[in-house]
Amino acid sequence: MSFLGHEDSQESLTSLPRRDTMGSFLPDSGSYELLTVIGRGLDDLMTVNLARYRPTGEHVAIRRIDLESCTNDMVAYLQGELHVSKLFHHHSILPYKSVFIAENELWVITPFMAYGSARDLICSHFTDGMSELTIAYILLGMLKALEYIHHMGYVHRSVKASHVLISADGQVCLSGLRSIFSLIRHGQRAKVVHDFPQYSVKVLPWLSPEVLQQNLQGYDSRSDIYSLGITACELANGHVPFKDMPATQMLLEKLNGTVPCLLDTTTIPPEELSMKPSRSGADSGICEGPGAGGVRHSNGEPSSSSGGHPYNRTFSMQFHSFVELCLQRDPEKRPSATTLIGHPFFKQIKRRPSEALPELLQPVLPITSYESSQPQDSPSGLASLESGLSHLEVDDWDF
Repeated sequence: MSFLGHEDSQESLTSLPRRDTMGSFLPDSGSYELLTVIGRGLDDLMTVNLARYRPTGEHVAIRRIDLESCTNDMVAYLQGELHVSKLFHHHSILPYKSVFIAENELWVITPFMAYGSARDLICSHFTDGMSELTIAYILLGMLKALEYIHHMGYVHRSVKASHVLISADGQVCLSGLRSIFSLIRHGQRAKVVHDFPQYSVKVLPWLSPEVLQQNLQGYDSRSDIYSLGITACELANGHVPFKDMPATQMLLEKLNGTVPCLLDTTTIPPEELSMKPSRSGADSGICEGPGAGGVRHSNGEPSSSSGGHPYNRTFSMQFHSFVELCLQRDPEKRPSATTLIGHPFFKQIKRRPSEALPELLQPVLPITSYESSQPQDSPSGLASLESGLSHLEVDDWDF
């Protein structure tokens, strides 16, 4: 069904935020030079372009959605996301710089996050997980975004590493607002919600037991805290727990209280650490729990007697404690985002993210670094930019 035939829908998408709420980016397709396609999504109805904003020369990401091919459900879904983008103004949430309709396409302009997503980084460079300090910076940025979202009366429902984007200057931003849900009903804040996220198959490993359960008890913002704990394991272990399990088995494991954990010398038996690394037992990210043996070393760096096993390292007690709190089976026992921001785990942060993260992410360079040796509009400059972009899983960023 053609979207453009529905005047009400057309009106609600074109009466989008004025420039004063969205930033000073012009709502005009002629102001943007499309450079290269960096991803697709929404059943191929969405194309994501890297582009240059002509008035300033800066790079932006443009999500272009073919409205004529969108179903009514998809349009409603997009309208919800764009409505929320108008309400939210926080430095840890990816901003929408401009939204407008160009011919039959909806264009959503966002900053280009030159390190890509945290998921991109663990796929391409940190395949066995990041250092504890790097993770602390990322999780703190996520918590600040969640604190704001929860304060505004929303549940994010899609917290995962691919929805955490990092800019060239080390700014951590949460994205993925497409599944967000308001607790406000008829002017009142509901205690719980019962709605199951649309298009949520990809996010099942991150969803809390109470969201998956879909029972009368419902769920609230603490379901996001569980997803944050899963994301912490994803960043530390290099893969998401439960990732290869069938959905029913995953649900049973979560409902039975199986708790994922950080994989290190305290959670993997010594005999397994001395074996040649295999991606089997450790792959599920489920283990005995802290105290399974070994002496704790500092902050997740490999211990000096590293036998080549990627998990022959030891994370701090504070990091283990943080993850355990997030992954409590009973949502009542999970702390709020505000409480977690004060957790001792974050005491190791001594510098601003803009100073620390680019250094911690080395040898990875932000995509903009590939261009400095070439004029941006030269064929070789664009080729080097495209090769730099090739590892990004942009279709999963959800901008």
